[in-house]
Amino acid sequence: MCLLVLAIDRHPEYKLVLAENRDEFFNRPTEVARFWDDHPEMLAGRDLERGGSWFGVTRSGRWAVVTNYRDLHHRIDSRFSRGGLVSRYLLGRESSEAFRSFLAADNGHYAGLNFIAGDRDEAFYFSNTGGGSKKIAPGIYGLSNHWLDTPWPKVVGIKAGFSQWIASGSTDVEVLFTLLADRELADDCDLPDTGVGLEWERALSARFVRGQEYGTRASTLYLINQHNRATFIEKSFDCEGHESGCVTYEFDIQKSAG
Repeated sequence: MCLLVLAIDRHPEYKLVLAENRDEFFNRPTEVARFWDDHPEMLAGRDLERGGSWFGVTRSGRWAVVTNYRDLHHRIDSRFSRGGLVSRYLLGRESSEAFRSFLAADNGHYAGLNFIAGDRDEAFYFSNTGGGSKKIAPGIYGLSNHWLDTPWPKVVGIKAGFSQWIASGSTDVEVLFTLLADRELADDCDLPDTGVGLEWERALSARFVRGQEYGTRASTLYLINQHNRATFIEKSFDCEGHESGCVTYEFDIQKSAG
């Protein structure tokens, strides 16, 4: 998953709004978002290759997102799947502080990552590549494959449009999908150098990445309103960039037992 914007306590109707694009190889087997048969309290897409997820939520109000940190100049090998952290957080009962401590204590089991997660009470951000670890205060945030709020062109662009939507008080979620679907490439002078070469930097600079082998495979929205009613919408896309499916779930956030 390679692009997200997040608003916490900034919209008049929603206490949480998260919009994200997942970029991945099209030949990597994936299951679309649903409540898992083996963990029916968790709603998430599923990586069928390594078993984890890139983004998921629970009926009790926990949510988690992971993105990879793209820097081939200083690549970190992975022994464990980064997606496994999403399901571990969602299915656990650890506090945000305890989970941040677990991540910080890890001794190199995971390749470069950014992890954002939260529950009914708080949210946090963690990076294992020098981007820090902190609680997230109410506000608007953007993340791609560098640290939180790194001003890559697509992060800056989508945050601007997202902030306008938040400020307007709109509840039209199709506006958010339109923001995620932008395929404009950044100017070469604004591209980062992450070691993938100029051609790939150009292709990956779009919010919605087009490619026959690799690209945006899903766009997802997750919103929790002031009455703790959650809405989860995931649109899937094929290698031509055409929408190939859409699932929608609505449910009430429940207080966790214990």
